[in-house]
Amino acid sequence: MRSDFWKKFLTLVSGISVLLAFAFGFFEHSKESSVFYYISIISGGYFVLISAFLGVVKQKFLNINFLVVIAALGAMYINQIGEAAAVVFFFSLAEFFENYGIEKSKKAVETLIKRAPKTAILKNGEIVPVESVRKNDIILIKPGDLIPLDGKVIKGMSSVDESMITGESIPKDKNENDTVFSGTINQNGFLEVEVTKENKDSTFNKIVQLIEAAQRSRAPTQEFIDKFAKYYTPTVVVAAFFFATVPALFFGGIFNEWLYKSLVLLVISCPCALVISTPISIASAIGGAAKRGVLIKGGVHLEEIGKAKIVAFDKTRTLTLGEPYVTDVIALGNHTEEEVLADAAGIEKFSSHPLSKSILNYIQEKKITHHVMEKYENVSGKGGKAICINCNGAEHAIGNIKFMGITIPPAILNTVEGLEKHGKTVVIIREENQIIGALGIADTIRNEAKEAVNLLRRMNVEAVMLTGDNRYSAEYIANKTGVQIFFASLLPHEKVEKIDELKKKYKSVVMVGDGVNDAPALATANVGIAMGAGSSDIAIETADIALMSNNLLNVPYSISLGKKTLQVIKQNIVVSLGVKFVFLSLAVFGLAGLEFAIGADSGVAILVILNGLRLIRFKLPMSA
Repeated sequence: MRSDFWKKFLTLVSGISVLLAFAFGFFEHSKESSVFYYISIISGGYFVLISAFLGVVKQKFLNINFLVVIAALGAMYINQIGEAAAVVFFFSLAEFFENYGIEKSKKAVETLIKRAPKTAILKNGEIVPVESVRKNDIILIKPGDLIPLDGKVIKGMSSVDESMITGESIPKDKNENDTVFSGTINQNGFLEVEVTKENKDSTFNKIVQLIEAAQRSRAPTQEFIDKFAKYYTPTVVVAAFFFATVPALFFGGIFNEWLYKSLVLLVISCPCALVISTPISIASAIGGAAKRGVLIKGGVHLEEIGKAKIVAFDKTRTLTLGEPYVTDVIALGNHTEEEVLADAAGIEKFSSHPLSKSILNYIQEKKITHHVMEKYENVSGKGGKAICINCNGAEHAIGNIKFMGITIPPAILNTVEGLEKHGKTVVIIREENQIIGALGIADTIRNEAKEAVNLLRRMNVEAVMLTGDNRYSAEYIANKTGVQIFFASLLPHEKVEKIDELKKKYKSVVMVGDGVNDAPALATANVGIAMGAGSSDIAIETADIALMSNNLLNVPYSISLGKKTLQVIKQNIVVSLGVKFVFLSLAVFGLAGLEFAIGADSGVAILVILNGLRLIRFKLPMSA
């Protein structure tokens, strides 16, 4: 911070000194004018000289600062003091704008850090630093207080403003057993919360670390430009040296004239605008996205999503809310609905499948005692089976039709098909070689799903659905959301195979899933987007982009932001190189003076920075 202050202060001194020197020169006070020019050179060039020296000594690299130092010394040598001062001042001013741009682009992170909770109230009333609170401790949260740590509500109810985490302005109601996040605001109720994560592992801290790391990350375009600059700078220095010496030594040219032309060449060749064109754009876009609750884990993912041709959506907890509920209970043969549900509960209590919770909740509401099961065996993507103690050790299974392993009577198949045509997932219950019942389970489609798909289509990005659910259920959801291509009854490894197929056809594929069951497919896609708030830990760790608000409209937003960022980067590069090409051509023929070179170089650098900063306020064009 102290170094930044002195850089700004000395740049200000350099600028004022240039103006005073020009004013004294205008009134023909040459002695005073020279003094202020030297003050400008010393103040503006202090940090430039240090950076050039460190680049040569420590990094063995001729950086941009080195070019500026050579240009300034050369101008002083040929007694062009005013132009030397202008070189130094305008370069320092461009660096000031660059630092301003980076600071501006990181404002979202700084806002988060300022909001970081510092203390927590333990159940005994003691106020302690958040770092000293341990997992399973009970903390008290008063109305209006920041929630200091991630946890589970064990007593009380309230509304919580989660906008700092999810980007959503509408408060969320919190009751017992609901999860709360650190950094969010408890609005109107008194809560007792059991801490589930210590401060270093909290969602809030992970988000801050992720955004900071993402803004420091280097995109492919930036890597290329950095490598280019590494070889470009020494090449320009060597070219300028020959440009200054060869005409004088071998062709009778006047050394000072050619030295001046070589200095113009050096100043114009400074790749300031080119080097900052990508990082300022990437940092601004990532910072702006973070405000919206979209966590982009690096410039490489931002660039890649801008190239997307197709988006593959998972169904459950992505296009749908992932809150399935039992709608139909069908008992077959001599079995009662109670027996079917008791069997289902006995097996499902061992399962972690998303449908298991809805089945168990339904059975709990019905107050049915589950059958006692043992030797449970889970088969990923298909179902589970176990031995039923209540049924004389008979094997029982629950899952889809494929998992039953027996011939299904046509009447049962017709029943299943009828439920599936209404968009319901059907779970079959088997006892030994007999189907004893079936459960129909429905899920709610997200309100914004259809709008998100339509926006993608207007952006010429195709949408496809990959689901482990049956064809009828998949078709029902596809029709409701406007997805025209879908693949059903896919196991986890089959989703990966489909992603590989789509990559061969479309080149750049985005996968959107809940971050739990879709991890392999998310990793295989060019960009994996996880619906973050539902399973924030896994989503933040595994995905390239996490949607903390669970709003599907942030998928077209992310793609549109990626496209816009690529567009801005290309604009910056084209303008940077274009201006340099024009002035280099003029310099070679002696048509561009040092003052014009300085103005062009600094002006383009400032223009590039301001253009990149526009991405902080980028919004999704609803007509995209």
